[in-house]
Amino acid sequence: MIRVFSHNDLLFMLRGAGMTLMLTAITAFGGLVFGFVLGLLKTFPHSKIANAIGALYTYVFRGTPLLLQIFIFYFGLPILGFDTSPLQSVSIALVAYSSAYIGEILRGSIQSIDKGQWEASASLAFTYWQQMRRVILPQAFKISIPPLVGFLVSIIKGTSLTSIVGYIELTKSGTIVLQATYQPFLVYAIVCLFYFALCYPLSLLGSRLERRFIPSA
Repeated sequence: MIRVFSHNDLLFMLRGAGMTLMLTAITAFGGLVFGFVLGLLKTFPHSKIANAIGALYTYVFRGTPLLLQIFIFYFGLPILGFDTSPLQSVSIALVAYSSAYIGEILRGSIQSIDKGQWEASASLAFTYWQQMRRVILPQAFKISIPPLVGFLVSIIKGTSLTSIVGYIELTKSGTIVLQATYQPFLVYAIVCLFYFALCYPLSLLGSRLERRFIPSA
């Protein structure tokens, strides 16, 4: 039975926005952890195998659609015997996907450090890992902050794809309300406003950080 859009529907969509934020936070944290490892693998100068593993992972997860990856993890994990909730399945998929992009951002940041920084730290008899920890990574992280913040916006929008497998985030909550009220323009306008409220401040922050940390940009 079709009913009138009410404040309860708005609150339901607001809770959906909260679920979107939670999924974004999980994805950002996991993506940073595994992306950091991936960035180190791809820039490690003493093992071509490590470089190849990092490159292969990046090619696979950047070269296939996120929606397909969500399907594979959502339907594939139970087949393999893993009893996972929808949140766990979509979180794993998004972390796997985002870590490939974050790893590439960190790789580019590490490789952008001037060669003289490596030579100067080597002249102090630093080991490779001492060079990375004390000299290279602090500079690389500063360079990577603006694109990482920008990618966070993509993560927020990418979570909308999890609605396809029934995870109730912002887009899915809007769809549920739409089915009850049949007011597509109103419902999706509100969904867009919620996404705008989440993404626009981050876009401004990314631009400001880019001007601060990358003056030549």
